[in-house]
Amino acid sequence: MISVCIPTYNGEKYIHQQIESILFQLSANDEIIISDDSSIDSTLEIIKSFNDERIKIFSGNTFHSPIYNLEYALKQAKGDFIFLSDQDDIWTKDKVKICLKELENNNLVIHDAIIVDSDGNELFPSFYKLNHTKFGKFFNLIKNGYIGCCIAFNSRILQTVLPFPTNIPMHDSWIGNIAAFKYGHVKFITEKLILYRRHNNNASPTGEKSNRKLNEKINDRLGIIKNLLRAKKYN
Repeated sequence: MISVCIPTYNGEKYIHQQIESILFQLSANDEIIISDDSSIDSTLEIIKSFNDERIKIFSGNTFHSPIYNLEYALKQAKGDFIFLSDQDDIWTKDKVKICLKELENNNLVIHDAIIVDSDGNELFPSFYKLNHTKFGKFFNLIKNGYIGCCIAFNSRILQTVLPFPTNIPMHDSWIGNIAAFKYGHVKFITEKLILYRRHNNNASPTGEKSNRKLNEKINDRLGIIKNLLRAKKYN
C-alpha cells in the first residue's frame, strides 16, 4: 500500500493538476493524505470535487508551517511506502512504478526533477545539476540534496523520523539523513520524475539560493547531527 502525503495551503491554482497526475498511478488500496493548514481559498473544494475515496482530507489545522503540516500528514499515513508531494508540481506517468522498483532494495529513494515556472514552462532541465547534488550521505549532511517532493521511502523509518525535532531546518533533510545514517540503503536515481514548479507562492525555498547566514546554516547542521545522535533505530 502507498500513502502519498500532501501538505496544502491556499493551493487552488495547481492542486487539481497535481492530484490528477497522481491518482491514475495509484491502486484502489492506496491513499492520498491531505493535511490542510487552514486554506482560505478553494483548495479543499477542488480536492473534494474528485470524489475519490482514496483521498483522505484532514482540514482545520493551524500549524502555519509546511514542516509540521507535513508531519501531521505522515502521522495519518497507513501505507507500506510513503511518497512525499508538494501541492503544485506534476508527477510523470511512471514515477510510482520506478520508485517502487527501487524501494525493493532501498529504504529511501530520491529522484531528479525538471524545474518549471508557474505555467509549466521549463526553466532548468535538472534539479540535480542546478543544486550541484552529490550522492554521498556525508555530503548531504553538510549540503542538503534531499528535496522532499522527490522522496519516497519505506514507512518503517517513520518510527525514527517521527515526531519531528523542534529545531530542524526542513523536513526533507531530517527524513533523508535519518534514512541514510540510521537505516542505510538510500539511493539517488537519475530519472526526472516530476515537473518541479517554482513560483512566488512556494511554501519552501528549495531550489533557490539561500539568504541564510553562514552561522545559521552551521547551526542547522549541528542541530541535525545532535538529533541524529539521539535518534533510535527500530527494526
